[in-house]
Amino acid sequence: MVILDGKKTSNDIKNEIKADVDKMKANNEKVPHLAAVIVGNDGASLTYVGSKVRACERVGFESTMVRMPNTTSEIELLDKIEELNDNDDIDGFIVQLPLPPQINTQKVLLAVNPDKDVDGFHPTNFGKMSLDMSTFIPATPFGILELMDRYGVETKGKHTVVIGRSHIVGRPMSILMGRKGFPGNSTVTLTHSHTKNITQITSQADIIITALGVPGFLKAEMVKDDAVIIDVGITRVPDESRERGYYITGDVDFDAVSKKASFITPVPGGVGPMTIAMLLKNTLLARERHRAMSKSK
Repeated sequence: MVILDGKKTSNDIKNEIKADVDKMKANNEKVPHLAAVIVGNDGASLTYVGSKVRACERVGFESTMVRMPNTTSEIELLDKIEELNDNDDIDGFIVQLPLPPQINTQKVLLAVNPDKDVDGFHPTNFGKMSLDMSTFIPATPFGILELMDRYGVETKGKHTVVIGRSHIVGRPMSILMGRKGFPGNSTVTLTHSHTKNITQITSQADIIITALGVPGFLKAEMVKDDAVIIDVGITRVPDESRERGYYITGDVDFDAVSKKASFITPVPGGVGPMTIAMLLKNTLLARERHRAMSKSK
């Protein structure tokens, strides 16, 4: 059994990105600039955006955090997005979710310029991904592909079962695992809350990617020997016996399932660290595209 170490792999990617940025600086070129918009005071969102800012500092990116109050109107947020779209100094930006109830999330995501949509959520980018065109891949699925690539996980001709159909992880993973190329070329089954006999389906899978957010959902009896297990779920479970008052766990019963798996991601330390690393990679790609466009004018 091999642990797919997202923490180490993400550090490797950040080091590679930093080397690219150092070359840009040496050539007096503009370095990538990532902005993040956060509306309200959600603790988890603030922590996550803060970690993105620190990651930018580590690799040498410029970063901007735009904080707006919880009372921000939809019009005010859309005006801010238009401002970021028009700012040539900013290569990519994200709007941290969730948003307050007075704001239509879909309208906001549609307002982001697809060329700066480093989260990969805009329908234009999602459509390009579906057609195997060059585009921004959502950061978490992008990170899963990178882990599989770097650890040499064979996907061609395999049966991949994806558990969960969110637009952020489940649905894009089902598309990406079925695409031509590596990782890809697998036969994909997408399962969800209305899927019947899910154990029968998962027990036939060579690769299982679970993104439910249900602690310990995937049991050993649901997995065949030597399956590849990718656990995207991450949940805080209250535990007064611990100093923090909780522990972090994934969708997989790790202790039991790891005894049968050929490859498996831990939680924490698996897919999670890869998400920020690939957001940085998307921002670097955005900078390179903008540079190429400016040269062609």
